[in-house]
Amino acid sequence: MAQSSIKRIGVIVKPHQPDALETLCILTKWLSERGIAFVGPPEIEREQIEHETGCSVEVLSEEELPRRVDLILVLGGDGTMIATGRMLGDNQVRVIGVNYGGLGYLAEFPIEELFPALEAILAGQYTVQQRLMLSVELWRSDELVTRNRVLNDVVVNKSALARIVEIEAYLNEQFVNLFRADGLIVATPTGSTAYNLSAGGPIIFPSMNAMVITPICPFTLSNRPIVVPDDSVIEVRLITENEEVALTLDGQVGFSLQAQDRVVIRKSKTAFNLVQPPNRNYFEVLRNKLKWGR
Repeated sequence: MAQSSIKRIGVIVKPHQPDALETLCILTKWLSERGIAFVGPPEIEREQIEHETGCSVEVLSEEELPRRVDLILVLGGDGTMIATGRMLGDNQVRVIGVNYGGLGYLAEFPIEELFPALEAILAGQYTVQQRLMLSVELWRSDELVTRNRVLNDVVVNKSALARIVEIEAYLNEQFVNLFRADGLIVATPTGSTAYNLSAGGPIIFPSMNAMVITPICPFTLSNRPIVVPDDSVIEVRLITENEEVALTLDGQVGFSLQAQDRVVIRKSKTAFNLVQPPNRNYFEVLRNKLKWGR
């Protein structure tokens, strides 16, 4: 990407991040000096930034912002990155994640490297990795209850007081199994290091074209995770009645399920375009986050 092609940068900020306002003030001035517009969602501290920097901040709705920027900068951790992935809709905008703490799976640039990273991006010196996202539909009889996208995972699980639930799984309309378990996870490679990993599922390299179906605490120990192609259509049906069961998307959005509800999961038409640091080593991230060898 040439420098002249970046005219407007959007920013998403982790809620209640104490250091974010100071960063935003400096960032607004830095971008203004380079002739780049700075765009934020309605929650951004627009008046205070303008007062402290003298730079104007354009504010757009969350639906409009991804359509009108050339790059999205996320100031926060992996949770903010995941929420941003769902916000993008059909827009194939590039996303860079900057964290204020430890190394993240998605927010890979430490705050100290923010401005050098932006300089490199404006000069076209960066790489982008396309991460698989999933399209999720919840059907109740013939009614579409909700349609969403996820970057990490789709989870069907029982409440703390519910008994084991029965969940049928189908792959491309072929019956896979009736799982008797605490729940079921369908994860992307990005999400393979989240709930899937805690439930005993495999780590999948981020660029793999695959999904993983992982039962949560299955009644039959021989029920193991299954890795399937990402062009598959997965359908999950809740069979159990009179139990509190929920559909959770990326661990951030939830819906109550009823018996015979169907969750249809397929590869999203759009990917999550993650800007990565040079000489990135995914295994360094794993060693640090999972404390391998310690």
